[in-house]
Amino acid sequence: MNKGTGVGTGPTAAAAAAAAQKQKTMMQRVETDIANIVDNFTQLVNVARVNDPPVRNSQESFMMEMRAARMVQAADSLLKLVSELKQTAIFSGFASLNDHVEQRTTEFNQQAERTDRMLARIGEEAAASLKELESHYYSSAQRTPDTA
Repeated sequence: MNKGTGVGTGPTAAAAAAAAQKQKTMMQRVETDIANIVDNFTQLVNVARVNDPPVRNSQESFMMEMRAARMVQAADSLLKLVSELKQTAIFSGFASLNDHVEQRTTEFNQQAERTDRMLARIGEEAAASLKELESHYYSSAQRTPDTA
């Protein structure tokens, strides 16, 4: 029942470090994907200029398709990252909820133990008081024999 006394600092610190590392990795992914989208869009606009030679147009067309495909890949990567972030938020919410429930359960168990000890003490005091009262009653001179 002694789960909350200093045992959680190691795993909590490790979880915080892992979360910080994961956040850093995700931020790097976001920056990389956004930079790819911007770079490919810029190149796509630059290649989109109309030129006369037919060979040049086919090369530009290929470059435009390639840049558009790279933009789609970067956007898809961002969508996957958003999905991963949603899952992380959901699961971390459940984890913190479970931690809170476990903490409250421990608190309630401790309170129940304190209440049980208090009730036992009150019962012992009541029994001792009753014995003392019985002893005074049976030893008193005012006791009448017909009430016994």
